[in-house]
Amino acid sequence: MIKKILLSTLLLFSFSTKFVSAHCPLCTIGAGAAAGGAVWLGVSKVVVALFIGAFAMSMGMWFARAVEKRKKFIPFQSFLILTSVFLFTVFPLIPIFESIGPLYLSFVGDYGMTYAVDYSIGSILLGGLIVFTSPKINKKLKEKRNGKGIPYQGMVITFSLLLIISLIVELII
Repeated sequence: MIKKILLSTLLLFSFSTKFVSAHCPLCTIGAGAAAGGAVWLGVSKVVVALFIGAFAMSMGMWFARAVEKRKKFIPFQSFLILTSVFLFTVFPLIPIFESIGPLYLSFVGDYGMTYAVDYSIGSILLGGLIVFTSPKINKKLKEKRNGKGIPYQGMVITFSLLLIISLIVELII
């Protein structure tokens, strides 16, 4: 039942736009395969989750913008599309990245408490946050430089932030 709902939602979004300049279903499958391959090669699951979170957010932003260009049907349409695409992209892939580890909180209780948390969930959210905030950072940099920027500045900012954060995560975990 869930597969039918997911497929019908994807088809609705795919055919509700006049023109698209990306091959999203293929990219989604490719990202999932690349994530599995990266895990198999030994890259930390948490780092792979960071990039999948970033990819899912960019997909959500892309779909929200593509549908919004045609017509607004319901209140908060863009937010709902962005959120649903993000979740429908991330949830099926979570079992691949599951990385359970300890979180020690010294200020809870007399001796502190240790909780088991899934690091990949936080990493997915961080990757999504980076992609979501990158256009704002790009806009601020252009404003400071009087409207000037380097070619592909938005992509450079996004990938640089993702690379820096992924290196930090790989070295820490």
